[in-house]
Amino acid sequence: MHIDRYESTFLWLATGMLILFAGAILISVFGLGIQLPTIVDQIAPADVAAAPGFNTPGVREVFPGHYEAYIVVETWLFSPNDITIPVGSDVTFFLASKDLIHGFKVFDTNVNIMVIPGQISEVSHTFNKLGDYQFYCHEYCGAAHHTMTGVVHVVGE
Repeated sequence: MHIDRYESTFLWLATGMLILFAGAILISVFGLGIQLPTIVDQIAPADVAAAPGFNTPGVREVFPGHYEAYIVVETWLFSPNDITIPVGSDVTFFLASKDLIHGFKVFDTNVNIMVIPGQISEVSHTFNKLGDYQFYCHEYCGAAHHTMTGVVHVVGE
């Protein structure tokens, strides 16, 4: 079978690009630790305040070195907006919105997730360096959106 030279070149170029893009995804996942955030469960926005974990938002030590942070998200507010954990801790964030679509981005980490009303979002990160890690809402949610921030304090033991 004869394939035109230009068509053959295009097929080789397209195949090479597919291999290059697949390699970039593999390097991102396995080399850089980028993970896809997940949706844990569904919850009615009106029921967030009464749901287990979200009825007393905050950080809990599940076992040594592993913490769970339950964060309630509502217009212009993260609750809690100040979290303290020891260095080297693995933290799993569980987030639920009471009203609008919000975002949750922690600076200098790969934590970046959308918080959608009706869903519980989950994302994890290990904090290996001391310092303060600011987090903020990256989905516009109204006039005081710019005030929707918080901080994760990573302290020595």
